[in-house]
Amino acid sequence: MEPDALLVLSFGGPEGPEQVMPFLRNVTRGRGIPDERLAAVAEHYLHFDGVSPINGINRALIEQIEAHTELPVYFGNRNWDPFVEDTVAAMRDNGVRRAAVFATSAWGGYSGCAQYQEDIARARAAVDGAPELVRLRQYFDHPLLIAMFADAVAAAAATLPAELRKSARLVFTAHSIPLRAKDRCGQDLYQRQVAYTSALVAAAAGYADYDQVWQSRSGPPQVPWLEPDVGEHLSALAQRGTRAVIVCPVGFVADHIEVVWDLDAELREQAEAAGIAFARASTPNAQPRFAELVLDLVGELSDGREPARVVGAQPVPGYGCGVNGAFCTPRCAP
Repeated sequence: MEPDALLVLSFGGPEGPEQVMPFLRNVTRGRGIPDERLAAVAEHYLHFDGVSPINGINRALIEQIEAHTELPVYFGNRNWDPFVEDTVAAMRDNGVRRAAVFATSAWGGYSGCAQYQEDIARARAAVDGAPELVRLRQYFDHPLLIAMFADAVAAAAATLPAELRKSARLVFTAHSIPLRAKDRCGQDLYQRQVAYTSALVAAAAGYADYDQVWQSRSGPPQVPWLEPDVGEHLSALAQRGTRAVIVCPVGFVADHIEVVWDLDAELREQAEAAGIAFARASTPNAQPRFAELVLDLVGELSDGREPARVVGAQPVPGYGCGVNGAFCTPRCAP
């Protein structure tokens, strides 16, 4: 199935202080969250002059992709400019008939996969004569993703004091989700895939023992989310006498606010207060290898070749991807 364009589909982020609250209202639309609660989250963005890193990272990634393909590459977001509906309209006007869609989430589950399928369906419904949009597969076990994270763990470890490197605790973290949502797409798919990728990265980086935790939960405290929380886990490590940690944000393919604020600011400050040396592994961001991964997925689609995957100890289901807004399982449907 040969595409004639590539759409990079992402979450979106504000690019100025005046955009922060409108952006957060877009993210939470339909949930009835008052502005007073959004204002607390807005403070995280305002520490960075109201600019989320994500749009700039995506544009840099697109430049890397464009340097190695003749396909026109488009950029669309769910929650902020450039909105995916506007991008799909531009694609139609430029004569695009079928585009591969790369979502900036490696995972299955609702937030990582099904919600992007909803974005595709909504954009096509909004644009008369919209091109066919073919979602590329989930890539949580792609060899290049595993290699990028494993190299990032090694680079982070090298920043620790030499005498602490061998004893440093490796901690993988990903965005938590409410427990009521974790099996929406079947069999705790997101949770299992994160665990699977963490195991692959730990093995590639040479770690036999590690921890898997969650971060960035929100909402009322009475609603249970995936645990343990990374901050609570760090406190437990401190009580056990841990002197150094390497935190790998395996659930993020770019330095979102949840990485640069929740980890680089808040968690680092907590570690320093506890006397723990702290190192944070980088995400793929706009590395040339990430662009190579994207184009490899496009090649799988156009050439029909077998997917490139690192095989772990346990098989993980959930490789299906919908076309033109189709969903992997009935439970993922809106």
